[in-house]
Amino acid sequence: MNHRSYQVCTRCVMDTSDSQIRFDEAGVCDHCHAFDDDVVPHWHPDERGRAEVEKVVATIKEGGKGKQFDSILGMSGGLDSSYMLHLMVTEFGLRPLVFHVDGGWNSDIAVSNIQNLVGGLGLDLYTEVINWEEMRDFQLAFFKSGVSHLDIPQDHAFIATLYHFANKHGVKWILNGGNISTECVRNPKDWLYYGTDMPQLRDIHRQFGTRPLKTYPTSSILFHKFYLRYARGVRVFKPLDLLPYTKKLAIETLSREYGWKAYPQKHFESRFTKFFEAYWLPTRFGYDTRRIQFSSLILTGQMARGEALEKLISPAYDPATIDDDFEYIASKLRIGVEELRRYHEMPKKSYRDYKNQEWMFDLGAKVLKAIGAEKATKR
Repeated sequence: MNHRSYQVCTRCVMDTSDSQIRFDEAGVCDHCHAFDDDVVPHWHPDERGRAEVEKVVATIKEGGKGKQFDSILGMSGGLDSSYMLHLMVTEFGLRPLVFHVDGGWNSDIAVSNIQNLVGGLGLDLYTEVINWEEMRDFQLAFFKSGVSHLDIPQDHAFIATLYHFANKHGVKWILNGGNISTECVRNPKDWLYYGTDMPQLRDIHRQFGTRPLKTYPTSSILFHKFYLRYARGVRVFKPLDLLPYTKKLAIETLSREYGWKAYPQKHFESRFTKFFEAYWLPTRFGYDTRRIQFSSLILTGQMARGEALEKLISPAYDPATIDDDFEYIASKLRIGVEELRRYHEMPKKSYRDYKNQEWMFDLGAKVLKAIGAEKATKR
């Protein structure tokens, strides 16, 4: 239990809902200091970055000669991956296979955005559909476990399916929309724990799942970070880290070129994630992911702190429609609304209450930071 007096950073909007946050004598938090010390010195979205992108693109094109596609790109319909796809095709001439994983929670806007973008660029779309009965049971297991990171079953399935496809079909380059510009502040582990900690996933499923995960895809961090990278030569490329990129630029470009429609908040292309991040996390645990998103934009000069504080006054969810959202989520999971509300009121649990490999993830993060491969702020 966190008994600290409430405090909010004087530079960004991170606060003591992050139980591990630390402030200096001026009230500036360690997320901000980590950005200044660990990110800024290694972040060059300018001519140097573009030259690096062009070098990697040339390698991708060379390896893709004579093949139907030269790379693969996971597409959720979200802003970052959508803009990256536009950029890599129209400016750099890549021929990626657009890969979409349907976990059962796509919003209508997301489906439309994906279709408009893929159609406008004349690309192929490959969709992998996750077994809904297994996904539903796994998500219910996370509700029953009492932890905060309820989106892990969906996120893990997306990651694992993409990596296994690349491995099976010999794809050597995965294009990733992750970026410093809008994601330089990371969610604290207490909010959203590591999604590829297999002992944790197995323990929660063993205790609370009711059916075997026969087809649900899994990928341990050792598989995709080490085996695929060093044994199979599969590389992950994040071009948005190397090029000028802002949220405003991406929305304006995609809206103009493809009729792309913006979401009320980052990650809201999934109806489950919208409910989870806008309502469940803030009201059950006191974790508002907008603080992470807004703080990233503040540090990268895309949002004024006063604007962020003003937006945070109102809840991320719509109080007028939250009952309908409860009905939809409960119906989709095939449980009653009252059962879903009981999960909201049950005793809170942490990732620490279940088997985990936190030590390994933390060690890996330290190694990546030491070699300059880790540029995001602390977690």
